[in-house]
Amino acid sequence: MTTPRDLLIITMDVTSSRPVEQGELSLALAGAELIDLIAAQALSLDGERLLPGPQPALGDRLLDEAAAALVREEPYESAEDWLWRRGRDLSAAYRTALEAEGDTVRPRHPWIPLRTGPAELTDSPARRHAAERWTSGDPVLAGLAAAVGIHDKPTEEITDLADDAVVTVLAAVHEAVTELEGVRQRRRIEEAAFDNIWRGQ
Repeated sequence: MTTPRDLLIITMDVTSSRPVEQGELSLALAGAELIDLIAAQALSLDGERLLPGPQPALGDRLLDEAAAALVREEPYESAEDWLWRRGRDLSAAYRTALEAEGDTVRPRHPWIPLRTGPAELTDSPARRHAAERWTSGDPVLAGLAAAVGIHDKPTEEITDLADDAVVTVLAAVHEAVTELEGVRQRRRIEEAAFDNIWRGQ
């Protein structure tokens, strides 16, 4: 069980006031990977720079891929740069992994031979583990969930965590999500202005 998998399961299992956007989720999953790599001592932080450590076998394919993807040459990579690079399409990779391992299934309709529609969680150990971590009020999971809009826990509360490296990663996730939303808003404004030009307004 890993933090990224727990986060993805929570996004599928907990009612949210707004849909979870895949871009925000991918950034948060990349941050969750960093947190697990820090816990496994596969990396440490120098300010916001990711200092790679040994590459132990982590028992999870995607986490092993994340460890192997760390930049191992100075000046190393910032946490923010990692989120944008590693986060690209990461939510799709984790969804595929959950389905391959039987933690999710696509419903089969009697009149449609292929499995279609959104994947649904199965009653699996992974789901139960994520639920236990969520209901216990785990601050890391709560901070990541807040970044994708599931939980209203204020960003400032992550500073209650004792681990400065984890606080730095969570702050970077929140900043990246805010930046992504800013990019989307600018794009919407530009598209609206372009439409108005063509309509002669």
